[in-house]
Amino acid sequence: MFKRASLAILLLLAGLLGLSPAGLASDEQKYQDQQDYIQEMLGELPVSQVYWLEEQDKQVIEDILAHSFNKVRIRYWKINKQSVWVLDEIGKEKPITVGIHINANQIENLRVLTYRESRGDEVRHSFFTDQFKQAKLDQELALNQHIDGITGATLSVRALSKLARIALYLDQQTFKQAKP
Repeated sequence: MFKRASLAILLLLAGLLGLSPAGLASDEQKYQDQQDYIQEMLGELPVSQVYWLEEQDKQVIEDILAHSFNKVRIRYWKINKQSVWVLDEIGKEKPITVGIHINANQIENLRVLTYRESRGDEVRHSFFTDQFKQAKLDQELALNQHIDGITGATLSVRALSKLARIALYLDQQTFKQAKP
């Protein structure tokens, strides 16, 4: 009886605050579909390709992320010198899905596609993501330009910066593979 009354009170409060019951269970915000992003960036939706990670690639990715990485392959989309990578990284507790469009070894566009954290979603706005435009990797696999942080979104900022570095690194590797 007590649990039923507590749930009723919670739902009543949610209604008064303008929250849906579904919103109570998840903070997920989907801003753009992955396929729509790919098509917008490349002008068409090419067939996806797969990059099989070698041990060295996994080590580089783990060094960038500062935690283990247990995937063996990563899907990407490519036309000429342009590629799109859709990658996930944990912000504070939940994954952030980011689309990264690379053209001629530099970031053309970075966009948050799905944000699942309860706070820090300011990283989805163009005032933040535009900082990544024309970013490249230096010899130490760091971004060659400074990315300003956002108060209250430090972990989300770090996650996006790491994903940008990984996408640039993987893009470089796919071009090395393509050369005869």
